[in-house]
Amino acid sequence: MPQDDATPPRVTVLMAIHQGARFLPEQLDSIAAQEGIDWRLVVSDDGSTDGGPGIVRDFATAHPGRVALRNGPRRGAAANFRALMADAGGAGFTALADQDDRWHAGKLARAAAALRAVPEGMPAIWCSRVVICDASLAPRGLSRLPRAAPSFRHALVQNMVQGNTLMMNRAALALMRAADRLAGPVVMHDWWTYQIVSGAGGRVIFDARPSVDYRQHGANAVGSDGPAAQIARMLRGRHAEWSRQNLAVLTTCAPLLTAENRALLAEFARLLNGSPAQRLAAMRRGGFHRHGAFSQAALWVAAALGRV
Repeated sequence: MPQDDATPPRVTVLMAIHQGARFLPEQLDSIAAQEGIDWRLVVSDDGSTDGGPGIVRDFATAHPGRVALRNGPRRGAAANFRALMADAGGAGFTALADQDDRWHAGKLARAAAALRAVPEGMPAIWCSRVVICDASLAPRGLSRLPRAAPSFRHALVQNMVQGNTLMMNRAALALMRAADRLAGPVVMHDWWTYQIVSGAGGRVIFDARPSVDYRQHGANAVGSDGPAAQIARMLRGRHAEWSRQNLAVLTTCAPLLTAENRALLAEFARLLNGSPAQRLAAMRRGGFHRHGAFSQAALWVAAALGRV
């Protein structure tokens, strides 16, 4: 049943940690400060040898009944978040949290309000821009705004969902749990979530207002890089490795996709595996796109070179 709009939304926050003691207290405090939310926190520790687990235990003592600490699979951040989602309960909403950021006041309430407006039973996720900060959380700028609406044809070639802002409704969590049972290793959990939810005909809500101070400190699992670095990675062929992994995973998850998006996935396979002429034809038919004219031009070049 949908939550009554008069009651505080129930949100389960899933946090993956590994050697994160240095910045963890500030992130935990920003979660505890979320107002108008009935929050719970599940932390999965991926084998930390620092004080991170102890910090979480102290936080649990300060917030009795709200915090659980468990052992992660020790296969990296994506696998840790997948394990958290696979084991999460279905009550209310589910949000993801990194260990080293700081959430803005009202983040969870904004996301819950947007997701409550989605029809019951439709998978939906919410995400937002972030404030890119240095290690001391001094602002350096905002993440880029997307140039087009989210879609599966975009999700196949570029991610626009930052996991440290992500929140999902019950239908989206159920969808991701179903996908988890089918999928092998994924490139990154947030990109995969964008692909699965958009591919299944769900809704992706992007909030242009930032909700997170995204700390850059040199040891991020995935840091913030600009368009030039992303394009260089694509033209060097690194992106092509990710695309082939995405194709393999999405092929196993194809029963969860709409018929239209299964056909689009077949075009994506031709884009990756066809001759130069077949690749360019697949680009035209599939309408695959990245945000920004320069980035889109680079995608066409990569298609011609076989490096999408």
